[in-house]
Amino acid sequence: MNDSVIPSKTDTARKRFVGAGRAQKAKTNNENNAADFLPLSNIEDLNIGSLVVASLPNSRPSKRIVVANQVPDDILFDESLNAAVKMFPEGLLMFSLTICDIIERFTGVETVVMGDVTYGACCIDDYTAKALECDFMIHYGHSCLVPVTVTTIRTLYVFVEIGIDTKHFVDTICKNFTPSTPLVLVATIQFISALQSAKRELDKLSYLTTIPQSKPLSPGEILGCTSPNLNLKDTNSVIVFIGDGRFHLESIMISNPTLSAYRYDPYPKTFTRESYDHDAMRRLRSTAIHSVEERVGGSDQSLVALVVGTLGRQGSPKILSNLHAMVPRGIDSVFVLLSEILADKLKLIGRDGRKVDAWIQTSCPRLSIDWGHSFGTPLLSPYEAAVAFGKADAKWRSQKEEVYPMDFYAKGSRGNWTPNYVEGALEKEAAKTGVQK
Repeated sequence: MNDSVIPSKTDTARKRFVGAGRAQKAKTNNENNAADFLPLSNIEDLNIGSLVVASLPNSRPSKRIVVANQVPDDILFDESLNAAVKMFPEGLLMFSLTICDIIERFTGVETVVMGDVTYGACCIDDYTAKALECDFMIHYGHSCLVPVTVTTIRTLYVFVEIGIDTKHFVDTICKNFTPSTPLVLVATIQFISALQSAKRELDKLSYLTTIPQSKPLSPGEILGCTSPNLNLKDTNSVIVFIGDGRFHLESIMISNPTLSAYRYDPYPKTFTRESYDHDAMRRLRSTAIHSVEERVGGSDQSLVALVVGTLGRQGSPKILSNLHAMVPRGIDSVFVLLSEILADKLKLIGRDGRKVDAWIQTSCPRLSIDWGHSFGTPLLSPYEAAVAFGKADAKWRSQKEEVYPMDFYAKGSRGNWTPNYVEGALEKEAAKTGVQK
């Protein structure tokens, strides 16, 4: 390895942020040393890609995450670019400083790593990046839920692919299912390439496989709040999910309650059958909705609080406006801005000595589904609020065969309580199979 291109440990510690004036001065100094800067496409040729890996010796599967050179050179070498901000999910933060070292070393661009928690692409915080006078944002590891045409500064999403032992996964499927069993394959975004490879191998073995899609997500990708309703009459079909943890899997289980679900965890290489207590979830959410219906419908003195999530882009002004318009006439309402919704915080909020009768939060539907029952006052998602205000149907409350919708970011969502709702899109989707084969 050529030592001359490796950042020295004795280099002056990097500032996490500099103002525009100091950044311009640094830019001038960097231009004087332009010969030291090499295109990021040469990183692997110089064996510096190994720095990005920050190898975890006992991790399974062995991961080779090379993301620094996925930033186009024409962006990073833009003369007007002074500072770039980076966002990483928790699992990738360990790579953040190494990636910044490489980018700063080869481009001279000042970098900032945001320390706020990043649950998903909904947490992309271009507002804070702009306030920090950054010119460019790079968001690692998540889908582009917030289009780059909407963000307030130039934004790049870098997908992080994690390779798995595809042969072991295919062998596991063959060991547990016959080719006649219809398989629905889904995963989180980092395993989508592996999912496609596995599908091709299973197709060669005459397995019946489908990869569903809930646009604008990638084929096979599911989120904790967004997954397709497969509408399959064949209840012999099974869902096979590649990923660690249950959060995303539970989403497609909720939207397809009649199908069995299995989870393949590529790290310990385990394959487990998963279950979900649909009856308990529906009972709890129906009770919360009914409570709000009674409180709002029985008194003009009711107070409804609309909570706007301020963690990145979680709070949608459009949803807030639509929900506010749904509040029945005569019912008082108040806006509350919170980055984290905690029961202790909500207990402190009221108006003129009055307690809040119903909370409606726009941050994440799963917050209400998973934790809403632990709050003393009903905590509804935007969809549940629309039901309580008589603007949406909820046949699932009385009919077991009906589905609780998990379509928060779907373009074919059911109503204007979701950010990507397009009128008539659901009807168009209903005319199709909704499944990519």
